[in-house]
Amino acid sequence: MTQLSQLSEAEIEARFHVTGARPVGFMLAGYAKEGVQFSIQFGSDADLFLTTLLAVMPERNLLIFDCSGSQEMNRRLLASSRSVFIGRPGGIHVQFAIERVQETIFGGARAFAVALPARVVRLQRREFFRIDTPRAKPLAFFGRLGSELVHLPTHDLSVAGLALTAVQRPAGIEPGVGLDNCHFALPEDRHDLFFSAAVRHVTRLDGRGVAALWRIGLQITQLPAREEIRIQRYIARVERERHELS
Repeated sequence: MTQLSQLSEAEIEARFHVTGARPVGFMLAGYAKEGVQFSIQFGSDADLFLTTLLAVMPERNLLIFDCSGSQEMNRRLLASSRSVFIGRPGGIHVQFAIERVQETIFGGARAFAVALPARVVRLQRREFFRIDTPRAKPLAFFGRLGSELVHLPTHDLSVAGLALTAVQRPAGIEPGVGLDNCHFALPEDRHDLFFSAAVRHVTRLDGRGVAALWRIGLQITQLPAREEIRIQRYIARVERERHELS
């Protein structure tokens, strides 16, 4: 369950949504001026590519953004009825949905045009989208603490960090400790995802009638952009599958 799904619609609206044509247009125009990169997700297969906002035309209710270098991706986007932009300008998660896009020419080059979104979701650094990972077959985390190997199942995951579960507190795991050569394999991916991490908290969980567990929160400190996209794609797929089953 994501953090957003635990809030009421009114709480989400008050805390995270930027609404109104003028505030939305002003915010997106700023991202276009700064050249902020967004990933755009669309289609039933959770297709994704990186794009840049090129211009905002509030008088025409238009957002212009760059197309993909792949003609096949461009074709799939044009056929999609809904897409989602996800970016992290300044380390803050920004997300908004758009309807069907059209081709256009901007600055003498091919681009896409779409109506401005009605709202933009803007989350602070501590409020990233986070999902619980599958319990039946959890993602297996590997990391190095000095010469020792840390091998534990993950409990939840976001692009900012993850939580691990341990039946015993691993020796040397304390808040502030760094873990090197961290990696895990996302389902259906052919290659492991590599990064560095730092321990942010170690919490003992006591349950009635069951043995105590330890929850270890990690902050991802070095994550290449291509690996972040892989996590975003995985989160989008898991959320979509859970929504379809609900």
